[in-house]
Amino acid sequence: MLERLDYLKIAPRRILDAASGPPRREVGKRYPKADVIALDFSLGMLRAARRRLFRRHSILLCADLERLPIASEGVDFVWCNMALHWLSDPLPAFREFARVLAPEGLLMFSTLGPDTLKELRAAAGPARVHAFIDMHDLGDMLLAAGFSAPVMDMEVIELVYDRPATLLDDLHASGQTSARADRPRGLGGRRLAERLRAGLAPRATFEVVYGHAWKGKKMHQEPKTVRVFKRMP
Repeated sequence: MLERLDYLKIAPRRILDAASGPPRREVGKRYPKADVIALDFSLGMLRAARRRLFRRHSILLCADLERLPIASEGVDFVWCNMALHWLSDPLPAFREFARVLAPEGLLMFSTLGPDTLKELRAAAGPARVHAFIDMHDLGDMLLAAGFSAPVMDMEVIELVYDRPATLLDDLHASGQTSARADRPRGLGGRRLAERLRAGLAPRATFEVVYGHAWKGKKMHQEPKTVRVFKRMP
């Protein structure tokens, strides 16, 4: 995502790092004169950031992506890295991003697509693995939220492990879990563990989806066609 900024001529005065997690400095370093609002639903992650040396123009804000406590047209650039797949419906968040962006402001995001963790889905069953939204549907949501000329593309990354247990340990250590509302609530038990050991391949596929779009001068302008690109491994 940072490399993509090389091709976009923007000079934001205020940046929203939406669902920042423990805030990182890369975006702020690129735009050193901008104020950066690091927003996350997890207060613990934001508190961890306070213990670090953080840049002078940073603001830490604990809030929900779907209800941003930010004034309309209050930011020039929304950056949202690997967060939207946690939402069952990203459209309310896109509408909030459009609301807080100033006219001609930029939204840039990354998320995960439906081929992500397909190996785990095949072994554990679809109900036990998080669901991910197709990039074409995300592009349609951007148009519905009022953005202009959204551009979507994707790449597929495959990680190979020495054994399936290492893959599961990796997912657990990185906090990856299922947030779908219809997931089974009980423990899987021995039967599920045996099924995973027998059927899980020692690799994991991640379909990484990227998108960016501009807020038009007038939010009621006619939407333009979504441009879609694919980059295969």
